[in-house]
Amino acid sequence: MKKGKNVVWFIVALLLVDQVVKILVKTHMTLDEMIPVFGKWFYIRFIENPGAAYGFELGGDYGKLFLSLFRIAAVAVLIWYLRRLVKRHAPSGVIAGFALILAGALGNIIDSAFYGMIFSQSGFGTVAGLFPPGGGYAGFLHGHVVDMLYFPIIRSTYPDWFPWVGGRDFVFFSPVFNLADAYISVGVIYLLLFQRKFFK
Repeated sequence: MKKGKNVVWFIVALLLVDQVVKILVKTHMTLDEMIPVFGKWFYIRFIENPGAAYGFELGGDYGKLFLSLFRIAAVAVLIWYLRRLVKRHAPSGVIAGFALILAGALGNIIDSAFYGMIFSQSGFGTVAGLFPPGGGYAGFLHGHVVDMLYFPIIRSTYPDWFPWVGGRDFVFFSPVFNLADAYISVGVIYLLLFQRKFFK
């Protein structure tokens, strides 16, 4: 029972940090604004993502709705499985890994489900307002996910002889993501690298 409560508080703490950062970015930065944090390879860069993690998206309103419903179904399965792991006294590392994944999925669901209803539209040169008098910019499950972590560690140009992209600029790592995305990635990588024995 105590382990179950600890897991819940761990997830709540992760969610709180994720949401506080997103709300601060959304209400204090304009779209595509960048703030340097560490040299030229770490920036806070505000973008909004209507789709999946790391800037990938599905087209149109139906794609967005499908993605939101898929996230909700995935969260329901994760909650069920995590409760099962706790009841069966699974190793703490396994529980922590799945808790990270669940917190990340919940963090992005909150954006998709509610941000369109409680924020005004962000724009280039326009900062969004919280609870605008005229209502939000989108309906339930059609909000955009707030992304802000940008690590352009390597900037270069593809060689001219390179097929299709020769001569174009190259940036690694170019996707902009958020803490919820990071939770999911860290959870998955941790489980794959350090908890493989459990799944056997």
